[in-house]
Amino acid sequence: MLHLRLIVPADRTEGVVRTIEETVGTTHLVVLPGAARDPAGDVVMCDVAREAGDALLGDLRELGLDEAGSIAVENIDLSLSKRADQAEEEAPGEGADAVLWEHLADATHEESTLSVTYLAFLVIATMIAACGVVLDNAILIVGAMAVGPEFGPLAGLCTALVRRAPRLAARSAIALLVGFAAAMALTTGFSIVMDAVGLFDRDMLERARPNTDFIWKPDMFSFVVAVLAGIAGTLSLTSAKSGALVGVAISVTTVPAAANAAVALGYGEIDQMWGSTEQLLLNLVGIVVAGTLTLVTQKVLWGRRVVSPGGSAPVPPPGRRPGPRSSSSPSYRWEVPPGEAGRPRPPQGPDPADVG
Repeated sequence: MLHLRLIVPADRTEGVVRTIEETVGTTHLVVLPGAARDPAGDVVMCDVAREAGDALLGDLRELGLDEAGSIAVENIDLSLSKRADQAEEEAPGEGADAVLWEHLADATHEESTLSVTYLAFLVIATMIAACGVVLDNAILIVGAMAVGPEFGPLAGLCTALVRRAPRLAARSAIALLVGFAAAMALTTGFSIVMDAVGLFDRDMLERARPNTDFIWKPDMFSFVVAVLAGIAGTLSLTSAKSGALVGVAISVTTVPAAANAAVALGYGEIDQMWGSTEQLLLNLVGIVVAGTLTLVTQKVLWGRRVVSPGGSAPVPPPGRRPGPRSSSSPSYRWEVPPGEAGRPRPPQGPDPADVG
């Protein structure tokens, strides 16, 4: 379940309340007239099933609430309510499969920004990977993969391609290009310094490295793993299962490839540098292609599911009758009888099938 807290101009409250009441999967509607001070207006709160959340957010934005007021969304970790359970049952589809496009766009916008923190993490991860490459230490390579923040801009690029958002695409591409260029340049300098103090040397890079040779020797398995990681990473973002992102991070060879290329450049090992660069580009392309196709597939499948879940429309709650489906969103809508807008829904008794 999601909790929505809205600040609504007083002249739009009736329309907002009607929109919430007409949307299947909503409950716990609260209206506090005049409670908001900045901006001034009414406070409207409700809970909505995750699978109905994206359509409701789209309807609220069509009412201009994001510009004239405020829309805040929070995840509800625990809700002990029969009404909440009923709202989730009424909503079409499964919450775990629903994509909150507004949340995804906001999250990827933040993660794809070229910030000092982003650069710091990427540079540090690349330097750790450089140590792992020279020492042929798989543990350091895995650690560097986990530290690297590059999946944020990659997810932002996928989202931008699906939503046709050129500004987000440009921001994500800049974060990737500038980030890796800066990380590789600084890591090249780092390897030169480490060589000067006797911690790195050319023989360590040129010798047989059974644990890390794959980094500069890309093959089709590299692309296959990148594709699978792109699918898993995208699903973890859209389903709010962020724990899977750690597994995704240590599945792709982006940061280690950049590190190997940087160290090889410092020693003039052109073959390793080009091989590592090819590995880096192969992984980046694989993740973007897989992530974009995953989002497109989710968008198509979810649209079909909520328009016709099981081939029939859900039963409206008491006091409501099925209304026409919105042409701009795939959610079901309940028509509210005239004069009932803004009134709380009538209490619902137990299901007759459950009595006795």
